[in-house]
Amino acid sequence: MSSSDPVQRSATTPDPGGGSGENGESTFTVLVAAGANLGIAAAKLLAGLVSGSSAMLSEAAHSLADTVTELLLLLALRRSAKPADEDHPLGHGHERYIWALLASVATFVGGAVFSVYDGVHTLTHGETLGNPLLSYVVLAIAFVLEGYSLRTGLKQMAGEARAARTTFRKHLRWTSDTTVKAVVFEDSAALVGLVLAAGGIALAHATGDGTWDGIASLLIGVLLVWVAWVLGRSNAELLTGRPLPPAERAAIRAELLATEHVEAVFDLVTLVQGPDEALVAAKIDFRDASTAAQVEWSCERAERRVRERFPRVTRVYLDPTPGAGQRRREGLNPWGDAGR
Repeated sequence: MSSSDPVQRSATTPDPGGGSGENGESTFTVLVAAGANLGIAAAKLLAGLVSGSSAMLSEAAHSLADTVTELLLLLALRRSAKPADEDHPLGHGHERYIWALLASVATFVGGAVFSVYDGVHTLTHGETLGNPLLSYVVLAIAFVLEGYSLRTGLKQMAGEARAARTTFRKHLRWTSDTTVKAVVFEDSAALVGLVLAAGGIALAHATGDGTWDGIASLLIGVLLVWVAWVLGRSNAELLTGRPLPPAERAAIRAELLATEHVEAVFDLVTLVQGPDEALVAAKIDFRDASTAAQVEWSCERAERRVRERFPRVTRVYLDPTPGAGQRRREGLNPWGDAGR
């Protein structure tokens, strides 16, 4: 027995991306990052061509990769906001993580690979040092813009952590809103990359040795590889099926057990389907003396209890299952066929 139908519920349950306040805030955060990165990429490219700096060209590739990443994240937000239908009864929430995973690939290919290649090329072939003034100006402006973009992402992430009653660090690691997580990680990496680029340019001109510029480019590439790995891992975990945190699972079990006519809860399964969407399914042993009507209404009350306490649980499926005592009375093996 299922206490809720996914297609019917989609008409009344807020979708994880469609029009919710959190999704609107995520879209704004990503738009700010995209606008900043696009302008910065053009300025860095010009400065890199004028100054001949390998680190500046790597930073231009970094910002361009970030811009592509933000566009993919915007697509992820839009695609995942589509409501459930007959062909997709559980909605499109997981599509967000597919596009976000592709965004992490863009960070690796567009930013990391080019930066490492340019760094190696500079170390092996050397470079002609040009006037660094334009590079310093661009780096300073980029630092301000990236800082504002990071501030927007951190502000949203901190608000989500407070709402979830958890620490910022833990929320950053386990949040299911990987679009905002990508903005925070990429902007943080951008600020570190700007410092590395400035240091490489300064040391190269102070010593007259372009090797420092090449080393800075290599370090930027390594930094981008790490960011791509972290973001890719987070999205892969959600695509393969991440459950709700242990504390929430225990609380959901307690809510089910506190419902009238419920004797035991077997095989509680939870699945995160999006930032504001999760599924709960469980096998329930009801009192043997309960009538069919009492079992049905008990399912309704149990679902209501879970959804009221955990608003992001949008689908609850409860399967009445005979317990060990009833199986013995029926002459059945209480354990051997429990999963049939």
